[in-house]
Amino acid sequence: MSEANLPAGETYDYIIIGAGSAGCVLANRLTADPKIRVLLLEAGGKDTSPLIHIPVGYAETLKDPKVNWLYQTEEDPGTNGRQHVWPRGKVLGGSSSINGLLYIRGQQRDYDIWRQLGCDGWGWDDCSPYFLKSQNQERSGMEGHATGGPLNVSDVTQKHPVSDAVIQAGIEAGIPRNDDVNGENQEGIGYYQLTVKNGMRCSAAVAYLNPIKHRTNLTIRTHALAHKVLFDGKRATGVLFSVDGDLITASAKHEVILSGGAINSPQLLQLSGIGPADLLKSHGIEVKVDAPGVGENLRDHYVVGMRYRLKAGVKSVNEMTKGLTFVGEVLKFLFQRKGLLTLSAAHIAAFVKTRPDLETPDVQYHILPATMDQKKLFEEQKMVLEDQPGLTIAPCQLRPESTGRIQIKSADPSQHAGIWPNYLADSLDQQTIVEGLKIGRRMAEAPSLAGLIEAEMEPGNGVVSDEQFLAYARETGSTIYHPVGTAKMGRDPMAVVDPQLRVIGVEGLRVVDASIMPRLISGNTNAPTIMIAEKASDMILAARQAA
Repeated sequence: MSEANLPAGETYDYIIIGAGSAGCVLANRLTADPKIRVLLLEAGGKDTSPLIHIPVGYAETLKDPKVNWLYQTEEDPGTNGRQHVWPRGKVLGGSSSINGLLYIRGQQRDYDIWRQLGCDGWGWDDCSPYFLKSQNQERSGMEGHATGGPLNVSDVTQKHPVSDAVIQAGIEAGIPRNDDVNGENQEGIGYYQLTVKNGMRCSAAVAYLNPIKHRTNLTIRTHALAHKVLFDGKRATGVLFSVDGDLITASAKHEVILSGGAINSPQLLQLSGIGPADLLKSHGIEVKVDAPGVGENLRDHYVVGMRYRLKAGVKSVNEMTKGLTFVGEVLKFLFQRKGLLTLSAAHIAAFVKTRPDLETPDVQYHILPATMDQKKLFEEQKMVLEDQPGLTIAPCQLRPESTGRIQIKSADPSQHAGIWPNYLADSLDQQTIVEGLKIGRRMAEAPSLAGLIEAEMEPGNGVVSDEQFLAYARETGSTIYHPVGTAKMGRDPMAVVDPQLRVIGVEGLRVVDASIMPRLISGNTNAPTIMIAEKASDMILAARQAA
């Protein structure tokens, strides 16, 4: 059946495309008013897999096509022509259902820079209330945190003796102790906080969607692939999508909201005729708005791991996955919701300045007393822990200058867009990751940790010069899953949305997800994306009231 002959679908006040970190928040906040009808579309399925909810299950969901888009980048010149797998959530909850569970807001300065770039109303003072609105902080007495919000934030419970040694080694290497890296000052070393509740993952679906799924004014369609936004002139009027191959239309009285994330949202804009005119014409797509910024300004955190073999007898996570010890850990989880199965992607956070003249940290470390079997990781894409005790110290540059792009390869919505990450293209990025690796080694050589380490397995003691460290980074680094910026907010010619997150050049269309970030924030992106959606919800409701 052709698009023109499709029967008219249901009409809603708002249509949200993407039930990820942002889409779940929007669905919750907008349908709190029973008079507002919302359709929430999700290309993936329901979040029923136990591997989603058991925290350590992320090691499996990161490669599971049932809940994961499993994108692959184009060959990347800055990383020796390698192609990188980019996991993104394709399930209710989106990437918050498959991520490493780390709760990081970023630096206050990040948001003040957004405001300086023309994003009025997006400074730290503007954004902070929405972090608080979203949060239920379990640890009592923490200044700058809040309780009562949907998103549960808790402390790491599964600690190891070597973890305390790592923190002490960081202090000996000149990094201050910091028990709240989400506080006013991010610099320092301490334990991460996690989006975990009672030993189980607290995704955006668990926090925001599950409690309100019963609302009669909310319709959730899973396995619904958006094809394009429909327009009447310059006004967005609905969405064309498919379920099991059947084309369906749905109409929006007020707005269509894209919350597909930094890959899917620019792809859908381009498929809908909003993007670089030459690109759209080359694929036979009618140009609604010549918007050169759609898909540009792609930024991501590039992480490089350092792997250490610990001495025999030193306990790490590695041995806990073997034999009867593992059986005991499973039982501990089943009866107490504690132990190995509550493990997150990292235990220890460190935010460090690589140069004394910097105002704030420019490198983040993900540190875990565990190491992956490298052969299985690279040849079979399996995350299997080594038999011997180990430690991983993994730095990433917080504010990369290198930018890439997202571009459609055809007018077929089922074909993945091309991803060009352009890692390490900028000389500052190269310098920063080299310094990050050198600081990581200094931590490992500090007295509290040096006595526990048998050998540096990677990069190895033969790597000593800046050139060697950079070569190691190019050869072994990868994404740490934080793409942003491809439908950036601002007022310059490359901006895609204005500070109200309305797509420039049309009416009735917004983007609400990580793609609107004009610059990458200094940390993991899940909590900031939820903040963006909380703030956008108020904007949308205020616009409705004003109308």
